[in-house]
Amino acid sequence: MKVGLALGMLHPGRWLEITQEADRLGYESVWLPEHLVMPVQMSGSPNAGEEHPPVPPEVQVFDVFAYLSFLAAATDRIRLGTNVFNIGLRHPFVSARAVATADVLSGGRIEYGIGASWLAEEWTAAGLDFHTRGRRVDEALQVSKQLWTERTIAHDGEFFQFAEVMFEPKPVQDPHPPVHVGGDSAAAKRRAALHGDGWIPLTTPLEGIRSGREEIEAMRETAGRAGRIEVTLTGAVTTPDDLERYADAGVDRLLVHPWERTSQALEAVQRFAEQYL
Repeated sequence: MKVGLALGMLHPGRWLEITQEADRLGYESVWLPEHLVMPVQMSGSPNAGEEHPPVPPEVQVFDVFAYLSFLAAATDRIRLGTNVFNIGLRHPFVSARAVATADVLSGGRIEYGIGASWLAEEWTAAGLDFHTRGRRVDEALQVSKQLWTERTIAHDGEFFQFAEVMFEPKPVQDPHPPVHVGGDSAAAKRRAALHGDGWIPLTTPLEGIRSGREEIEAMRETAGRAGRIEVTLTGAVTTPDDLERYADAGVDRLLVHPWERTSQALEAVQRFAEQYL
């Protein structure tokens, strides 16, 4: 099982230092959260059973692919992921360009986690209809894949229309960076099956991961898509048995944040690597 770090649980001022140390210690990847804008008035939560957003509006938000490119320039091996990118809030020209650029600059180390979003007010602020987000995400992802893989592309869809264009450079990874679909709903699982290479469950309990994977892979098989879905989960580890438990449940990549405070992060990352990697 791969082990990465969830940098969203850390103050941004330490992201570079921790990523460089994780690269040295043999962690497989680091992952950054993403939002386009944080409205002052927010409602809802991505966490089941919670009514209030898990982040305040004053949280520091960066252009995630600019930041991942910065981290790529300071590292050699570690992979760089988004957990998750709100693809529906952008025109696919913008998001596909950002992904391709980061993949080229990193030498093919991008893991593209995407989601349909939970924050309705963010969509309203961007002038978009939150209730159409699923269809918009699917279409944006379809266009992005064509931009990454085809010499020319024209499109006439529900949300995006354009005459024939060319898109260069292509990503380093063939055919494109892995796409990991975040979410636990039936729509998210369908999206992972039909359009994704991986699944990032958010609220599915550990005992439900294997059945969730089987559901997704059955839909993939019906759609004629070959290959196994890769499951990425954020979780805690306190004993070696925990790692075995995640692996037995069908988790392929575990994202950890072994620190309780930012001031403890470097030592915690080192100690975790010594004990478990």
